[in-house]
Amino acid sequence: MKFPQEYTLKQIATILNCEYVGNDDFPISGMNEIHVVNPGDIVFVDHPKYYDKALNSLATVVLINKEVECPEGKALLISDDPFRDFNKLTHFFKPFEKATAAIAPSAKIGEGTVVQPGAFIGNNVVVGKNCYIHSNVSIYDNCVVGDNVTIHAGTVLGADAFYYKKRPEGFDKLLSGGRVVIEDNVDLGALCTIDKGVTGDTLIKKGTKIDNQVHVGHDTFIGEKCLIASQVGIAGCVIIEDEVTIWGQVGLASAITIGTKAVLLAQSGISKSLEPNKTYFGYPAEEARKKYKELASIRQIPSIIEKLG
Repeated sequence: MKFPQEYTLKQIATILNCEYVGNDDFPISGMNEIHVVNPGDIVFVDHPKYYDKALNSLATVVLINKEVECPEGKALLISDDPFRDFNKLTHFFKPFEKATAAIAPSAKIGEGTVVQPGAFIGNNVVVGKNCYIHSNVSIYDNCVVGDNVTIHAGTVLGADAFYYKKRPEGFDKLLSGGRVVIEDNVDLGALCTIDKGVTGDTLIKKGTKIDNQVHVGHDTFIGEKCLIASQVGIAGCVIIEDEVTIWGQVGLASAITIGTKAVLLAQSGISKSLEPNKTYFGYPAEEARKKYKELASIRQIPSIIEKLG
């Protein structure tokens, strides 16, 4: 997430009321999670296991809960609770904006686009040309929809990320300040839910077709010309490369990559990254031919035991 203008280290520390290491006028241009940081960004880290990863990332400012040696060319924000203070920054730069109409005055809708009764289009949404937005679709603030996109009834773009920190008193939510971006010629079925990024974008590339009741988690990337059947659940931060086919009721764990033209057969459970140009089945998913051979062998076990007995 980029800030509307460049801020200094001292200004950000003042917002958070925290100590800092670095020059007062050290420039800061945005904030992001570790997997999408760029130079000029703030990243937060609150566990020693990830200190080195954050300090050596592309981020130039690290919001951290311990005074450590500051890498050359970077700055530190010292906080007793980086999770809380990252939320404070999200709230400061992307506060919730109340809707005043079913289609916000600030929304931009392209020529030839049809918005059916009952649809909601939030603040600063951009919808391209020749789209069909069916009844009871909700497009939350700041989402971007390309040209020739069809979104069927009940689908929601831009709900918050399912991202919580467990505390003694309960679960603390990480606020979402990102967007959903849908490129040209995408079809979304009925009752789909596409969560926005925490600080970046959840992106569905051009030509992809998604069936009914599919969930796409925060910050996930879906490539071009993918086919995703009904009741698929995709966790956050997943990368699905071009022309992947995912059949019904497949579940994908977070932070994995599915290679180009992979095929995931129905009801498979995907817990790790998969190579391109192969067909997978089962849980944990493996190449389909191998899995079918295993299942065939298992069926022979009773007869083998009977013979041995």
